[in-house]
Amino acid sequence: MKLEAPSNTHTPMMQQYFALKAEYPDMLLFYRMGDFYEMFYADAERAAKMLDITLTTRGQSAGSPIRMAGVPYHSVEGYLAKLVKLGESVAICEQVGDPATSKGPVERRVTRVVTPGTVTDSALLAAARENLLAAVHVAGDIAGVAWIALASGSLRITEVAASRLESEIERLQPAELLVSHDNAMERPQRVRRLNHVGFGKRRRSNQLRRAVG
Repeated sequence: MKLEAPSNTHTPMMQQYFALKAEYPDMLLFYRMGDFYEMFYADAERAAKMLDITLTTRGQSAGSPIRMAGVPYHSVEGYLAKLVKLGESVAICEQVGDPATSKGPVERRVTRVVTPGTVTDSALLAAARENLLAAVHVAGDIAGVAWIALASGSLRITEVAASRLESEIERLQPAELLVSHDNAMERPQRVRRLNHVGFGKRRRSNQLRRAVG
């Protein structure tokens, strides 16, 4: 995802937002402001389309209107459930400082990260099947596959012929798939095929991720 570059001409609050967003560039950032979680700029545009919420502008920062969209904090679980079903991941940023003593923007910190494969909240889980987080690594003609259902703690590991990897991922239908950085760089076409077969008809943009290392 292309991230708009922070600038010292941005307002202090927008500078804080961009610093937090830089830590989670591939996720939607829910930025707590009062009774709402707000999203800004590209995040706001994406969320407005996916959640059917209003995209608006308010004020200016760095000489341009601030594009934003928000959801009420008291109903956030419903919006998270919809985003997870679409294959999106969300970083939730809360106010952790005291507004009465803050000089400038209230201190904020990401306190929760929700991804399709790491969901354990019953309100966000699909009842029909287990929510699996899978990881693969290919070495020569062998592919290692591991998958876990975090809600139940069930973990399984297997090896298959590399030629059978796509069919194995299609069988598992994981909510999220981790691929090692080396594999992603060495075999980009295979990674794209895994992204295609692994998630059925659901949105695929953020479900396949590169693991660090």
